Amino acid sequence: MRRGGVDSPLRARGFESGMTVAIEMGRSAGGAAAVLDLEELLATRLLVQGNSGSGKSHLLRRLLEQSAGWVQQAVIDPEGDFVTLGERFGHLVIDAEGESEQQLVLAGERARMHRVSTVLNLEGLDAEGQLRRAAAFLDGLFEVGREHWYPMLVVVDEAQLFAPAVAGEVSDDARRASLGAMTNLMCRGRKRGLAGVIATQRLAKLAKNVAAEASNFLMGRTFLDIDMARAADLLGMERRQAEAFRDLERGHFMALGPALSRRPLSLRIGPTETQARHAPSRLMPLPEAGLEDPRAVILAAAPATPRAPRRVPPQPVPDLLAQLVAAAPGARERAGRERQGDLVLDPPSLEAVAALRARVEGVLGAILADPEAGFRSASVLYQDFLVRCRIEKLEAGVRDLAAFRRMLTRARAGVGGAMLDEPAWRDVELRAATLPEDMQGIFLMIARAAKEGAPCPGDAAFARAYGTRSLGRARRVLAFIEEQGLIVTQVDGAGRRVVTLVELAWATAPGEVGGEEVG
Repeated sequence: MRRGGVDSPLRARGFESGMTVAIEMGRSAGGAAAVLDLEELLATRLLVQGNSGSGKSHLLRRLLEQSAGWVQQAVIDPEGDFVTLGERFGHLVIDAEGESEQQLVLAGERARMHRVSTVLNLEGLDAEGQLRRAAAFLDGLFEVGREHWYPMLVVVDEAQLFAPAVAGEVSDDARRASLGAMTNLMCRGRKRGLAGVIATQRLAKLAKNVAAEASNFLMGRTFLDIDMARAADLLGMERRQAEAFRDLERGHFMALGPALSRRPLSLRIGPTETQARHAPSRLMPLPEAGLEDPRAVILAAAPATPRAPRRVPPQPVPDLLAQLVAAAPGARERAGRERQGDLVLDPPSLEAVAALRARVEGVLGAILADPEAGFRSASVLYQDFLVRCRIEKLEAGVRDLAAFRRMLTRARAGVGGAMLDEPAWRDVELRAATLPEDMQGIFLMIARAAKEGAPCPGDAAFARAYGTRSLGRARRVLAFIEEQGLIVTQVDGAGRRVVTLVELAWATAPGEVGGEEVG
């Protein structure tokens, strides 16, 4: 990090001669101003690491405040700490809890188009919801047209949540979507004007391919040996020097990188103009007047709970055909005439419905013809689908990402056409709806094979339908579906698998169990 005093009002605002924007982050150990080259940061990205209480959020807030007037910003905020930037610096605060994934994809695109700084507030969502919505918003930032590739600082707090090194409690689909979006940000974002700034409590929990793309580092107080060793390696320090990270005070960091300093530099982060809504815990004396009867108050009987609501059976997922027919130009014209009192026209013929369905399924089939399509996130495929629909003049069709996910699940299972209209198949989809969304495709694939009397699909086919390259994971999903009481799996004398659907009494023909690892 460059050293030097701030000797003019212009330099104090972060502007050096030669059109280099320098952000003052704080003071070095010698008392000199420690500045960050913002233009260099846009090209090289930044990784911030420190245990809880080390001052990471304060550092990010200082960086955001000092650069707010120079570059557009987007903040992925899992705890709602940065929403206060909106009042002081005009950031648009987006409460992700109330927005759909598709709306967040569009919000990311529009934010870049109109160059509006944003804070995506993920507070109130569970872990899976945070991953899915953050991935959708990042996809929108990433997929915007080339003409809108303006420079943008993308700050992700608690990055280990969104780019985990290993699988956690969330579904694989959510983890893959979030990890893919973070990888795009850090690995491919530079050419699109996106500069990733990621902060994490644990380097060991952060995916290495995401962390490896950063060229600038700010390392704060760290206690675990594995994290200290990684921090020392990133800073080019000897392992015996790693112990120094335990002794750093709150707000003190070691800096290294082309935008910071060519040699490890100790600095203290300067003050900020805004504060987090959640103030740090401080000691507070207990009230002088205590309760007269603490036992009666603390252990009072719980209020009567209302009777549990009647369980509603799962509903079949809606057919996208109805949405497409309703959105077709002819349908809009009929609706307009009906509102004006004209004669009501007959509904579209079965032939027209079948033709429309075939066109939509053809568009999706062309997307899935790519061998890698099975391993891309639904939000990425959805953008491709919308573009192809516009080309085929079906742009008024599916506008809901959730509806597209259902259609994608069916397509990956090979289900479509007249089969969807059969009463027996509606029973299948009622049972599939009881499973997690990312597992429904495997159940539908089994049901289709059983209905047609075809051999049971192999593990490789199940893996592709699930969107994974791991045959072991596909087998675990199959075991989970069996645990739910929906199927029974058997192996015949030749080692081939037969799967029977409980209640429907459909059974597949014997099929080979194994398969090659999906490439």
